[in-house]
Amino acid sequence: MFPCAFFFIRPFVRRTATSPSGPRPGAARADSRPSPPPWRAALSACLLLALGACASYDPSKLDIDRSIQAKSQNSRVEMVVLHYTSSGNEAALKTLSQLNVSSHYLVTNAPRPHVYQLVDESRRAWHAGVSAWYERSDVNSASIGIEIVNDGRRRDGTWAPYPAVQIKVVAALLKDIIRRHQIKPRNIVGHSDVAPQRKIDPGPLFPWRELARQGIGRWYDEDLARRYALQFQQQGLPDAAWIQGALRRAGYDTPSSGVLDEATRNVIAAFQMHYRPSDYGGEPDAQTLGILKALP
Repeated sequence: MFPCAFFFIRPFVRRTATSPSGPRPGAARADSRPSPPPWRAALSACLLLALGACASYDPSKLDIDRSIQAKSQNSRVEMVVLHYTSSGNEAALKTLSQLNVSSHYLVTNAPRPHVYQLVDESRRAWHAGVSAWYERSDVNSASIGIEIVNDGRRRDGTWAPYPAVQIKVVAALLKDIIRRHQIKPRNIVGHSDVAPQRKIDPGPLFPWRELARQGIGRWYDEDLARRYALQFQQQGLPDAAWIQGALRRAGYDTPSSGVLDEATRNVIAAFQMHYRPSDYGGEPDAQTLGILKALP
């Protein structure tokens, strides 16, 4: 408890001047007391108020003033990571709400897709796992995760399509999140973009190009990419070190080995799945590198 200062004021009393023979002629009687001056009453009132405030103060009951907000601030959300569930609506909802994994949103594949918010945007969901983007390793702390109900890659090697109505719902959700958090286009990514060594969702059928035409996410200048691809065809492909550096500049967590190893090919495959989904075998061909060079 905070200490309070107590003040004691000695009463102001004018006493009668006396002499051995008694009071001087004309002097006031010893028991006469004049009215207290006005300042004394005001001071007493202030002291009573101060003592009352000290007595009622409880530091365990916070009284936080939020009337003034700092100008220098922004959202903790810098990214959106898109996933597919590899399961149906009920199984996905149970997994994301009851097990050791979560996402901020789940979009079902019902005829009228339902959007569940499972984690508040101010809190950290567990959706990205071990991942990185533009050298930021703790993606969960800076991102919103959206799970989309989709079977993903089937046992026969084919991919489950995304219904048009589901994509419309996803697009509306993304536009709202992007507007509220001012997220940059390059930071609208798939799980495979931030974890290319272990993830392939949302897969090659996710319509990145269609969303980019609506102002959602990053895309490349297609005419410029074709010109760059022609140059690579005529002049030859750059070495592995150039490719690795270009992928890192595009945000991907890429080895710096200078060798076209398996890990680098996994990153190339993730890049292709996002920007050239017709062929995502991880081979650094002229078309892929033309797109990479044309990427803003």
